[in-house]
Amino acid sequence: MKTLLLGMGNPILSDDSVGVRLAGDLARALGDVPGLFVVEECSTGGLNLLDILAGYDRAIVVDAIRTAEGVPGNRYRFDARALRETLNLRNVHDVNFATALELGRRLGVQLPEDEQIHLLAVEVADDTTFGEALSPALEAAYPGILAEILEEVREILAT
Repeated sequence: MKTLLLGMGNPILSDDSVGVRLAGDLARALGDVPGLFVVEECSTGGLNLLDILAGYDRAIVVDAIRTAEGVPGNRYRFDARALRETLNLRNVHDVNFATALELGRRLGVQLPEDEQIHLLAVEVADDTTFGEALSPALEAAYPGILAEILEEVREILAT
């Protein structure tokens, strides 16, 4: 199965870079896995994601998330079935992940099925400050986050 490991985030926007950092560390820890392709840094979204995901059977997306009551370092795992399309699409800048997938499929782009798009999200504290370092809370939690996500990625790859 042709699998994409995609680290999403902006590498110069503090905690938003956690997906990028994780993808690089995961690639080094996993070594050479047949059928696994790694894109360590993806700071784009919307329709541009179609070019990145096209042609893969499965995707593992590692990204930052910020929720109302979240604790930095908390992890979430879900697949693309949990995503909702944009309800009030006014222009292409409003295209979220779910809407991009739906539009791509309608246009005939070969994309992984929703249940084969695994999203591994890490709760962050600061995704608005310019800087290459993670916030202190996330940096302290990072070794445990990496170990747990590595285990989850290995589990996904084994299926």
